[in-house]
Amino acid sequence: MTELAIPGFDLAAFVAATLAEDMGEGGDRTSAAVIPADAVLTAVMDSRDAAVIAGLPIAAAFFHALDPQCTVEILAAEGAPVAAGADIMRVRGNARALLTAERSALNTVQHLTGIATMTRRYVDAIAGTGTILLDTRKTLPGLRVLEKYATRMGGATNHRMRLDDGVMIKDNHIAVAGGVEPAVRAAKAAGLTDVVVEVDRIDQIGPAMAAGADRLLLDNMGPEVLRQAVALVAGRVPTEASGGVNLATIRAIAETGVTFISVGRITQSAPAADIGLDFA
Repeated sequence: MTELAIPGFDLAAFVAATLAEDMGEGGDRTSAAVIPADAVLTAVMDSRDAAVIAGLPIAAAFFHALDPQCTVEILAAEGAPVAAGADIMRVRGNARALLTAERSALNTVQHLTGIATMTRRYVDAIAGTGTILLDTRKTLPGLRVLEKYATRMGGATNHRMRLDDGVMIKDNHIAVAGGVEPAVRAAKAAGLTDVVVEVDRIDQIGPAMAAGADRLLLDNMGPEVLRQAVALVAGRVPTEASGGVNLATIRAIAETGVTFISVGRITQSAPAADIGLDFA
């Protein structure tokens, strides 16, 4: 089975918890009643639409959890684009076990492939600009590590994973602290480094940089204002555009010269990929 190395992710625990949620205390009553105990199933997982694949090793782990002797052939690499109709996995084993694991396996691959596919569209939209696409912490509770893995498969770079994984002073921090400059100075006085500061007005840039901001998050600024902000910063710190970003706007935003663009919708709003598992 293809190994899946995701820092901070316990594959065995995820598979066990997901199967327990789906099977309940009584297990798959339908398969137990309808399928002979020794029946063998050969099935193929295919992508009905063009997609960027993510999550196949996790699907394989679901099948192996219920039938350790099953054979799984992964036919598409993680992060690889596939055409509509492409076979992406072949599995053979105990029919009851594979049918019981089917929904958990498909749900995971559909969700992660949907994220990877949408992410790739955003990455392709800014190709050649030099701007880097970032994801955000706007993820489903409990699935952040997997969803951020899927954005990497789509070509994005992960933003901070957790609150302890970086310092980001946002508008509410600034409001409570009494302004951009005191907020940044307090962070620096606490010994924090790589301090990212959200600004939504041009006149906040000077105070933020004077206080020692290491990166500026330019929030909800249109392309013309972003150009002014990038010119004012003049390469002294990296800049990140955020807010109001979609496929129709991202190219113009990237062409302003910002270093990064962060997009919440690649994890929040990606539709599940149309992927099925059929008897072969």
